[in-house]
Amino acid sequence: MGSVVWGCITDFFTYETTKSVVVKSWSVGIINRIVQLLIITYFVGWVFIHEKAYQVTDTGIESSVMTKVKGFGYHNNRVMDVADYVFPPQGAGIFCIMTKLIITEDQFQGRCAETGSRFSCETDEDCYKHLGSILSNGVITGACINNASESQGRCEIEGWCPAENDNVIIKPMLDVKNFTIFIKNSIRFPLFDVTRGNFPSSMTSEQIKRCTYHPEHNPFCPIFRVGDVLNYTGQDVADLSVKGGEIGINIQWKCNLDLSIEKCIPQYSFTRLDAPFAKNAVSKGYNFRFAKYFKTENGTEFRTLHKAFAIRFDVMVTGHAGKFDTIPTLINLVAAFTSVGLGTVLCDIILLNFLKGADQYKAKKFEEVSEKQMEASVAQSPGSQLSLKHGIKSSSDSGAISLSICDQAM
Repeated sequence: MGSVVWGCITDFFTYETTKSVVVKSWSVGIINRIVQLLIITYFVGWVFIHEKAYQVTDTGIESSVMTKVKGFGYHNNRVMDVADYVFPPQGAGIFCIMTKLIITEDQFQGRCAETGSRFSCETDEDCYKHLGSILSNGVITGACINNASESQGRCEIEGWCPAENDNVIIKPMLDVKNFTIFIKNSIRFPLFDVTRGNFPSSMTSEQIKRCTYHPEHNPFCPIFRVGDVLNYTGQDVADLSVKGGEIGINIQWKCNLDLSIEKCIPQYSFTRLDAPFAKNAVSKGYNFRFAKYFKTENGTEFRTLHKAFAIRFDVMVTGHAGKFDTIPTLINLVAAFTSVGLGTVLCDIILLNFLKGADQYKAKKFEEVSEKQMEASVAQSPGSQLSLKHGIKSSSDSGAISLSICDQAM
């Protein structure tokens, strides 16, 4: 028991130092240099040049978006202007351009027959199964109303009457493709206190009025033609106008503040946000309802209900800015220098496990020296190095041992 404890104590109070072994092997040397070259290429090419790891980055972009739509179109023999087809009218980053309207006029509170074939009935019992339904235009009362002009009756509802019939066929407003959207976007990177706008401050009002955005010929124009935006997303104006849809306009800011501030410019991209549902039979497109309320001379309230099919535009702003900083540069340089040593680790694994003469390499790389051996060696040859076995050569670099491939047992 005492010997075990003493062995643990002596093992604890030991010191390990690095022993250099120079292996003169073409295969291992080539592998070592290739691994080091790959690591250096990765850090220089990807980490520092591509990812710009020497910079401190600000991703907390602050953004403000203002929009304005212009254009005239025909719908149901009426001329529609911006006040008619844009909703909401505040000019925010999310807005809708209505392409088709189903209008139900002069609705009063009361009881009337429901529309739609699902609410057809012959007796009151046929309407009981619809009690509490949220798919109707009002509260189902459970009564069946028989109309002389129809072969079947309709379930009665209580609510706004007459009930809306959204199965009517109405041609959409295809003039929407000629409408224009003006986008005014200002951003700020608070970490660097940098503020930018999406079009040059030198651009005059006349230039803005005459320009139209094009990704190559006019990339800084803030006016976008709706037809062009839909074409960029691969959508057809006629199909999208019938059921509606959602279009995303992404303004991306990638700014390298080590360069001129004038090179901090926006990049636009366009996508259809509801693409996963474009071919669905349920919840296809985009529509919503709103009403305009009025009162008769005797004070009775009535309304005009609008079911609008619209193209919804979402203006999204993303981005980041980077600038040189000493701390991330030093951190990544240390990581690069440390990673170069992985070549040595890989070569050691190969030498210790896969090459011929691995046992001899292990014997040269790992050696235990006790104090008694040190004292005996010094006593035999004072002032000299430890005696080396035959076949082991002392290298010229700091006393490292050089192991030639010819010295290894094949």
